[in-house]
Amino acid sequence: MLMNILLVEDDLDLGNGVRIALLDRGISVVWVRRFDDAQRALANEGCDLVLLDLGLPDGDGLNLLAQLRREKGGPPVLILTARDALTDRIHGLDSGADDYLVKPFALEELLSRIRALARRCFGFEGDTLEVRGLSIHEPTMRVTVEGRVAVPAGGGEVATAPRAPAMVEGQLPSEIGGACVFLASPAAGYVTAIALPVDGGVSNAF
Repeated sequence: MLMNILLVEDDLDLGNGVRIALLDRGISVVWVRRFDDAQRALANEGCDLVLLDLGLPDGDGLNLLAQLRREKGGPPVLILTARDALTDRIHGLDSGADDYLVKPFALEELLSRIRALARRCFGFEGDTLEVRGLSIHEPTMRVTVEGRVAVPAGGGEVATAPRAPAMVEGQLPSEIGGACVFLASPAAGYVTAIALPVDGGVSNAF
């Protein structure tokens, strides 16, 4: 899954573990440990999804959530917290969180919840994105054009141009050469470019 995540977590070990797990799966991560740093990151960089701890050293994550919900079109928020009481979970969700995960948690469950949020909030259907006969199976990066395999699982060169909403079909980052096609993310916050071999018109998919 190719997306940009803001991780707001003050615990050094947990934050680093989540950051590494996301990076290993091709997800871009900005990790901050303080409330004010999270505010700056949201203002300067934006993101597709926020993983939000509540017990920050300089503020309550619920206040950051409230700020996000006052802005139209804010990113989905998944709360990560040790506050496990039923009243806390209800309050977090009613305050605008899209999901709520109690610590400690398994990384695989976190990743599954991120995938579920991407499907629900950005319109992904399963693990495959399709545009005009071109499809990419995100977990394996297997690309097919009209059912024909163009890039085997694990093959092909994938590059992202984060936060580039001005890019439209037919425009590709200059640093990506050769025959290319791309998929615009339903999140509309980045473009995924897939470099394909020149082979029987694959380069003309768009």
